[in-house]
Amino acid sequence: MKELLALFAQIAVSRKGPQDLPASWLLLVLTVAGYGVIRFIVSTVMPPVEQWRAHLIIEIAFTLAWYAVLLRTLGKPERFVQTATAIFGYELVLTPLFVATIYLSRQVAPDDILYVPLALVALALAIWLIRAGSYVLKAALELPIAACVFLTILQIFAGELLMRALSTAPATAAPT
Repeated sequence: MKELLALFAQIAVSRKGPQDLPASWLLLVLTVAGYGVIRFIVSTVMPPVEQWRAHLIIEIAFTLAWYAVLLRTLGKPERFVQTATAIFGYELVLTPLFVATIYLSRQVAPDDILYVPLALVALALAIWLIRAGSYVLKAALELPIAACVFLTILQIFAGELLMRALSTAPATAAPT
């Protein structure tokens, strides 16, 4: 287990890639479950957004679907298991830091001396998440890094749009 987390950390800093992981469905399932557990722990420590469980399930399903479709579309479906494991693996390592930083920055008033440093750390972690995802895609798809950065940002954007669309309840008219 320790070796696997070390490998995910190496992927997070772009020293290793999805090709360094075994193509194991069991490892993918365990990594996704580990990611879910980490997000659960983080959400119990810090007050989550409403319906965080549903958001987590949607996020995981969307991420798996995104990479399955992307890899199939670009003719590399055999790389799905390793790529998805790498994506959830580096997120398992980085997400607690990112969520904690976002949470702390929301607790601090904009005129507080800690606000700007926390916002800068959150921005650095967001860039790091995009960078790590882009390097995983570069290894998996063999595309230029600029294309992989674009695809990573597009996945984040599309996932956020999906989450907002599913979270927005239709307005109902008030009874008269």
